[in-house]
Amino acid sequence: MPSLLPPVSLSQRMVMVVASKTRMIAPFENRIFQVYDLLWKVALPFLKHNRRLADGFNQRLFLTSRPEPADIWIQAASVGEAFLAVDLVKRLRPDREISVLLTTNTLQGKSIIDQSEAEISSNPRIIRTQSAFFPFDRPRVMHRAVQRIRPNLMVLLEAELWPAHLATLKSTGAPIVVVNGRLSAKSLKRYRHFPSLWYRVAPDRVLAMSAADGKRFAILCGRDRVKVIPNLKFDRLAFQPPTAKSSNPLKALFAPQAKILVLGSVRREEEDDISRIINRIRSVQPETVFCLFPRHVQRLNAWSAILDRQRHPWTLRSHILNAVAPGSVILWDTYGELVHAYELCRAAFVGGSLAPLGGQNFLEAMASGVIPVIGPHWDNFAWVGKEVVTGRLVRVATNWQQAADLLILELNAVPEREKARRKALQFVRERQGGMTSACQLIEGYLKNTSSNRTSAVDDQTRI
Repeated sequence: MPSLLPPVSLSQRMVMVVASKTRMIAPFENRIFQVYDLLWKVALPFLKHNRRLADGFNQRLFLTSRPEPADIWIQAASVGEAFLAVDLVKRLRPDREISVLLTTNTLQGKSIIDQSEAEISSNPRIIRTQSAFFPFDRPRVMHRAVQRIRPNLMVLLEAELWPAHLATLKSTGAPIVVVNGRLSAKSLKRYRHFPSLWYRVAPDRVLAMSAADGKRFAILCGRDRVKVIPNLKFDRLAFQPPTAKSSNPLKALFAPQAKILVLGSVRREEEDDISRIINRIRSVQPETVFCLFPRHVQRLNAWSAILDRQRHPWTLRSHILNAVAPGSVILWDTYGELVHAYELCRAAFVGGSLAPLGGQNFLEAMASGVIPVIGPHWDNFAWVGKEVVTGRLVRVATNWQQAADLLILELNAVPEREKARRKALQFVRERQGGMTSACQLIEGYLKNTSSNRTSAVDDQTRI
């Protein structure tokens, strides 16, 4: 859910509740809290018409489908964090039966959590889970939520710092931990407009995903609360043994010794550049077979027109009956086969990276023993670290021309798939272990709390 203004905090009355547990807050900050509450009041009627927030709107106001009390409340903002939250719960080893509430801001995130509920429940450990949309951060809404849920522990994944939420939890004495924490320099600058306020509501512990994030959290929360751990996303990477070439389901599509190039997860904004790459490589390596995977299936018609206009021989993947001829373009219209294509190709380009879109997942290609080429825009995967480039596990091109030249080099190189795959596996394994640290921290807090706390925010302080 987008923030309305630089995050501040609660209304004046909620601050009085927090102040009863901590030290008094300056009158100027009280006015900031009042403004924050008023802004939420004004904004909510408009937010109701936001398509992304319409799902579960009344639940976000904590009026309907209110979750039951929980030992642990885990907040996962969206899809990526939802996957991490599910993995975290699956790896927990509590010493007693516990209940876990998983909340998220998006419908996609909630779907991931709901689909994983049966898998979590089937685990031999006794962990009961429930899911809900994260409440709006208006102080009176968050008051109702915390009063109802009464968590023994609050776990925030990555970067979910909402001031009313934090201050209300502080008033109950519930510990707050950030796992896989990330904090940009821009966000830190915004928070530091009110340093004393944020220090008072700061999480009790932060497991930061990088040294840079750790330093920024230390400025916000205090150095003694922060520890740097490996990014949890590395623990989600499980390098499966590659499919044997003889049993790869795509083997029949290609002639023996075919030079296969995969153009994976191509986005609309880079279609012109990808078209230029195809033209450039076909002029130098006319026998290359191109496997073109648009990121979104609705772009198939657009690609059909592009390939026809440029007179490239092409066919839809679903129409192939025999091995395609050298120089063909296969336009992929079926799902779930990109990894199999990576396992057969000589070279691969991973899209979403020639235009400023953040990049798509190049780790799948690495796991298949390919050294993928990507464009300069891969911010979504910056968490992997620049070592992935300096270690020659990925090649980064500054533009489409350089990408084409790098792909031509890969097409002509002697394949060393197993060597490349082992090197990628070692890179990932050296960076795993963050999930274990996170579970140990959470389990430690659980051992110190035998039952749900009684909320310190009573009816007389209801906002």
